[in-house]
Amino acid sequence: MMANTLYKLGAALGLVLALSACAHKGAAALDEVGAPQVPATLSVEEADAKLKQSASEREAAENEFAAREVECYNKFFVNNCLDKAKEKRRLILVRLRAIDAEANYFKRAESVRLRDIDLARTQESARLDAEQRAAAVPKPVKVVTPDPAPPKPQGKSVAEREAEQAAKVAKQAADDAAEAPRRAAREAAYAKKQADAVARQKRVAQRLAERQAEADAKAAKAAAAASAPAAAVPVPPVK
Repeated sequence: MMANTLYKLGAALGLVLALSACAHKGAAALDEVGAPQVPATLSVEEADAKLKQSASEREAAENEFAAREVECYNKFFVNNCLDKAKEKRRLILVRLRAIDAEANYFKRAESVRLRDIDLARTQESARLDAEQRAAAVPKPVKVVTPDPAPPKPQGKSVAEREAEQAAKVAKQAADDAAEAPRRAAREAAYAKKQADAVARQKRVAQRLAERQAEADAKAAKAAAAASAPAAAVPVPPVK
């Protein structure tokens, strides 16, 4: 029973090796750990070309697999046919992934290298500029001492105080003269307002008195009419 099992395992291994040998003729060689061997990239342009070619081959492999898959369903050994088609696509994709990884790694490394070069160039330029500034002889600075300010007088003189007082008096007189017409106009307006109010009160009192007199006359007339004797009504003669 053990020998039969070993025989079956050996046959299966042989079948796998045979399928691998019949894989895509452009499959890359494998290194000692089973990864595809990819030629080293030497420039960014070469890396871009590799990535473009890889994308084209990947699209072609997918199209070929799709067409092969349709053919397999028309055969008797469908699974065997599909396994071969999948294995062929897998080997191609493994090789293309290795190419993409190597090209992208080169582009990243080249970007870092160029950035380091630019940084080093910038630092070197800054260092040289600092050395040039340090080596330059500074020009002597002329110190200018300002003249001392004249001392301020202690307080105001008598003439200054008298002039200020005279200016205040003149300003007050001018303000009073300018205010006099306005004050007279306000007083006249107030007096007219008072006179108008008195006249209005007189007119109101006169109207009230006239109305009261009319009311009294009407009342007297009504009282006289009420106290007069009634006139006799003539009786017509009997015929």
